[in-house]
Amino acid sequence: MTISVYDPRGYPPKVEGRSLAPRLESLDGKVVYLVIAPFDNTDVFMEQLAGWFRRNRPQVETRIVATEAFGQDSPAMRAEIEAAGDAAVVGLGL
Repeated sequence: MTISVYDPRGYPPKVEGRSLAPRLESLDGKVVYLVIAPFDNTDVFMEQLAGWFRRNRPQVETRIVATEAFGQDSPAMRAEIEAAGDAAVVGLGL
């Protein structure tokens, strides 16, 4: 009988940090995309967030979009956000 023992720690790759995108001075007149990821209640939260913007910041346009699957890139959606959006909020669920 042979028993194999594996080291679960592995060897992580070297990770280099990146800086965040520059902050907008104001959201007035901007388009903010609210991105729904496929998790429970994310859609409910994004609808509530869009409602908050309509009531409290009507000068900010919100657009709600949904990803097709968690962890999979959507080049078309990303291109739309890059072309037409000024900011994005990605919801990952509760």
